[in-house]
Order: sequence, then structure tokens, then C-alpha cells
Amino acid sequence: MARVQSLGASCWSLLGVLLAFTFGLSTGSKATEYDYVSFQSDIGSYQSGRFYTKPAQCVDIPVDLRLCHSVGYDKMVLPNLLDHETMAEVKQQASSWVPLLNKNCHVGTQVFLCSLFAPVCLDRPIYPCRWLCEAVRDSCEPVMQFFGFHWPEMLKCDQFPQNDVCIAMTAPNATEPSRPQGTAVCPPCDNEMKSEAIIEHLCASEFAIKMKIKEVKKENGDRKIVPKKKKLLKLGTIKKRDLKKLVLYLKNGADCPCHQLDNLNNNFLIMGRKVKTQYLLTAIHKWDKKSKEFKKFMKKMKTYECPTFQSVFK
Repeated sequence: MARVQSLGASCWSLLGVLLAFTFGLSTGSKATEYDYVSFQSDIGSYQSGRFYTKPAQCVDIPVDLRLCHSVGYDKMVLPNLLDHETMAEVKQQASSWVPLLNKNCHVGTQVFLCSLFAPVCLDRPIYPCRWLCEAVRDSCEPVMQFFGFHWPEMLKCDQFPQNDVCIAMTAPNATEPSRPQGTAVCPPCDNEMKSEAIIEHLCASEFAIKMKIKEVKKENGDRKIVPKKKKLLKLGTIKKRDLKKLVLYLKNGADCPCHQLDNLNNNFLIMGRKVKTQYLLTAIHKWDKKSKEFKKFMKKMKTYECPTFQSVFK
């Protein structure tokens, strides 16, 4: 469970609130207004402090904010701690992180992200601990690199407090496995056959293709995938002419298992994005018409409008 960690001696005025949050008491009371103006003056040189001329509001976390709806509390502050002033903007930006959350790269990923996207309602803004940010970054950035992403500038860990009250998961020296032991599947291949999960991958990708695979071979630490037949399902910023001679790469995937590629007789749903000059595979599913979840996805894909989040990963 997430908790607020007190690292300084001047925290007694917040003790009642912090104890309530620590022991998981309800935060679903009437809205309380944060005073971001006074918080700015309290933190001095801490540059992540927010400044607003009007107080923020405590609002319900909506069901369709999937990143944070199950985080463990029901209400959040808006504007949040990432300069998102409307719920529509919060949903738009948070949706891009759901596929990473599903990879279970660190036990504290949801708490860390939601402390910023959907901060809990307390009497002043409480940021995540720097060590929590560093732990999530160190565990999750290697997974992100499979998809051609790096830890974004907006989440630089040195902007978060280390000697003040902050959001924590466990003690800083705790050793909890971030992934089940013995699991080393290539992240783009480690996907549930759930319609919602497939839609999330679709939205996080630039293109989607129904494909037969001609061959797979290792190349410079990656796995190179050469198509035999392909049918375009989604086209983002990629031009159709670029897909005529398409070759896909499973980034850093030369040695990790990808069970979908064990049998190339199947058709596949493959999603990807362009990074520099390479087309990276971001998700792969067997094209399984017998699966109820896959059929639900195909039906939903025809009308579903993905949110845009072009400013999240810089």
C-alpha cells in the first residue's frame, strides 16, 4: 500500500492527515481545497512547486482513468502535479502509461505515476519520494527501451524530494521483486489476449498490421522480422509507401523468449512504431478468430477513437 513517508522533523502539523493516509483510511470525504500558493512559498527553491491563483478541487477519480482508478483511493486533486488542468487532459496523458503498468516492471509503478497524475486529496501537495522515482525508473526504463522510449524529461527524478514528506511504497532499502521470478519474456510478446489490453497497445502504436511472417533472424542484439504477407489495419504517421518494404525489429529481443514466433505458420496481429530509421514491433498477438476476446477487439477497433499523447515521451 502507498504511504506518505516523513523524512523531516518539522512534519507534526500534518501528522493526523499522514496517519490517516498511511493506514488506508477513506479519502472520500467532502472536497478540500489545496492552497498551491502557500505551498509554493513553503518549498522555497523546490522548482516543481505549483503556483495557482485559485484553489484546486478534490474530485472523483473516474472509472475510465484506468491508470489510477484502482490505486487505492477514490478522489484526486485537479489540477494535478503535472500541469494538467482538466480531467480530459489527465485521461489523455495517463492512457499512454497503461501498457507499461501492465508489464509489471516495478511494484511501485502505479503509486508513483498516480501520485502525479491523480494526487491524493491532502491539505497540501505531496510529491513522490525521489528514491521511489529512481526505483521505478531503473526497473521500467529497460522495458520502455524495447518500445523505443526512454524515461521522459517530465519525470526526472532529481526534481522530487528526498528530505521532506513524500509518497512512498515501502522502506527505501526494501527488496521486493518487481517481476515474477523466472519471467524473461520479451515485453512486446508478453501480452494478455484481452480486448482492452489489445486496444491499449493499438493506441500506443503508430501502425497495426495483419501479417504472415517469412523469416525471423537475430541481428545486432535485435530480432529482425521479415513479412511475407501483410494487410494494413491502422496507419498513423507512417506513409503507405514506407510499408511496402517493411522490415520489423524486436528491439533488444535477440535472446529473450517470444512464444508467438515459435510457429510462423500463424497469422499475426502486429503493432509497431517508427524510431529513427527502424520500425519497432511494440506488440504481437496470434490472429485467433476463435478467441472471444480477439473478436471483441476486432469489433471495437472499427469505432474506437484513441486518445493522443504526443507530449508524454520526449
